[in-house]
Amino acid sequence: MDQTKAQRVVVMTGATAGLGAHALQRIAAQPGTRVIVGARGSGPSVPRGVEVVPLDLSSLASVRAFADEVTRQVGDARIDILVLNAGRQTSNADKPSVDGFELTFAVNHLAHYLLSRLLMPRMADHGRLVITTSDTHDPKITPIAPKTLEPQKLAHGFGAGVRAYSSSKLCNILTAHSFAALDEVKAREISVIAFNPGLTGGTSLGRDASRARRMLLTLLMRTVFRVAGLFRPEYVMGSAERSGELLAEVSLGNIAPPPGKIYVSLVKGEATFPDPSELARSRDAQDLLWRESAAMVGVA
Repeated sequence: MDQTKAQRVVVMTGATAGLGAHALQRIAAQPGTRVIVGARGSGPSVPRGVEVVPLDLSSLASVRAFADEVTRQVGDARIDILVLNAGRQTSNADKPSVDGFELTFAVNHLAHYLLSRLLMPRMADHGRLVITTSDTHDPKITPIAPKTLEPQKLAHGFGAGVRAYSSSKLCNILTAHSFAALDEVKAREISVIAFNPGLTGGTSLGRDASRARRMLLTLLMRTVFRVAGLFRPEYVMGSAERSGELLAEVSLGNIAPPPGKIYVSLVKGEATFPDPSELARSRDAQDLLWRESAAMVGVA
């Protein structure tokens, strides 16, 4: 693609596997679109024309280097769409991030919080920030979801597995609300959306788990969750293809929540616009997490 003629710049994380890869295919296929992807490893598989910049979300230094490189590559242009889709779920809390934080919290929340802070000044007016979250943040859906917010505990090992994951996803929604409330964001009419892909098969979450644990999870998906889905639509498992399709539609602005809302939740393959949990809507919790996160990553 001739980048000088690109009309739209998209920056993505979590775009090389699972639903993110399907979203990337759709976004990259849009005419006049330049896509920059942050990814670990060498030579990840991406559509032709998509640019890959090294990014390790477990390292704040890597996040800063990625933001600097994106800024350099974009030059005088602006970022029209910033999609923060990457996520992980660890099976234990023994391995911290490079900076000493609990790994799930560091990757799913802190890295994306910092990246948003660093790239927001480079975003275009009327741009779009999309942060992938999960309905596991809500105690009404996931019983072990957080009912209080204590950022320091989350940062230094509140738990592992679903408990840590659901807490990090709460942080994603709180962060989205905080960005949406910023005077600069409102003045520049930048849309902020928290996207829940719903229960999705074929993702790379839990990739560090043992083979036995992965087999157990697969069994649960095919039995317990299938039965639960008869009574609770949130437990109906969707495909990575469909979730990726909807992430792309949300990112491109073809699906948007009603005025005054930021949460898009995929249920049985369709976009819905419910309220997130009460805690996720708490302004006190939003402000607390913003302050604590800023101190952790070292930004004003």
